[in-house]
Amino acid sequence: MGVGTHRTPGTGSDKIKKRVPRNSQALFNLGARDIHTLFHDGRLALGDEYGNGFNSPAEEWLPQGLDNLLAAQALFPLVAQFEMAGNLAENDVIGAVHDRIDAAWPILAARVADIPAYAEHFIREKSHIDSPGDIRISDIANALGAFMNATWQRIDTPFDLYLRGDKTALNNTELRGMRLFYGEANCASCHSGMWLSDQSFHALGLPSFGPGRTRRHNLLARDLGRLAETDDIKDAYAFRTPMLRNVALTAPYGHNGAWATLEDIIRHHLDPLTMREAWTPEDAKLPLVPWLQSVDFIIQQDRIEMARQAARVPAAGPALSDAEIQSLVAFMHALTDERDDPLSLVPASVPSGLPVDRVPQQLSAVSP
Repeated sequence: MGVGTHRTPGTGSDKIKKRVPRNSQALFNLGARDIHTLFHDGRLALGDEYGNGFNSPAEEWLPQGLDNLLAAQALFPLVAQFEMAGNLAENDVIGAVHDRIDAAWPILAARVADIPAYAEHFIREKSHIDSPGDIRISDIANALGAFMNATWQRIDTPFDLYLRGDKTALNNTELRGMRLFYGEANCASCHSGMWLSDQSFHALGLPSFGPGRTRRHNLLARDLGRLAETDDIKDAYAFRTPMLRNVALTAPYGHNGAWATLEDIIRHHLDPLTMREAWTPEDAKLPLVPWLQSVDFIIQQDRIEMARQAARVPAAGPALSDAEIQSLVAFMHALTDERDDPLSLVPASVPSGLPVDRVPQQLSAVSP
């Protein structure tokens, strides 16, 4: 219930039945042309397995006419039960999703087309749209993708300025952190390239909790990561390497938000087994939902599953001093570009008449 910082888990028949299985990912730079894979498990990627340019959960039923990967991404939160579609029997959208994923998108497109201000905008801006009835979900997804790409581009961090020749852009501590990042700490073995991500998948051995991303034939409260998409055992508990610009603004960290601070997630990378064993439920900083507390950490009681996960915990990295770890934290902050606050674009109202959250908040709140 509610929006933004006022959101609550609801009450009565409106209360949530389950937590969202994964930590939300940031939107920064996802529209870059060389981004080819999205979501923690890579379930959306460029490809032509289904003849439409994308490998996605919608398979051959993905709508035609999508401009790019980011537009395709915009479609899936709309039909995700625990994101926007709602609980079973609550509305016609979630009912349609359970018939087949593509059955819900025409319903949503019709809702947008029925709002005169939106319809007028699409008719004015798109030559192939002559009337509200011409608006398709791909038009809406393309608009969302274009907005996200234009709004969350971040390439003017102190690190970027340093690379362009401004040798004063980083202080001495940040420089030490950068040298560790690309050197002894070996961070760049995964956080590589222009976007500081190899767009590949790695098992980090993060502590397991929450509802997990269960599958129909596997209802354990666990998250198998990339394996759920590939059915390849080598992908067990592996997740996509996140991009790092503005990472200091997007806590908590990890695919499930296991660590609340940059220092903690860096220490976990350096010594996964020790950090995993030292982790406590309080580290997760979960919003209070009393009726879910009894199952939030139930997976920790599954001895066999814990052994499976422990077998995938990577070896420890280099032994860094506390001062070196703080230098890495400082370098992470040097990847912050706040020159344009997306919250400044929040309108006073929207054509649908839905309430708009205009409470000042951290930029991290823009992560979907």
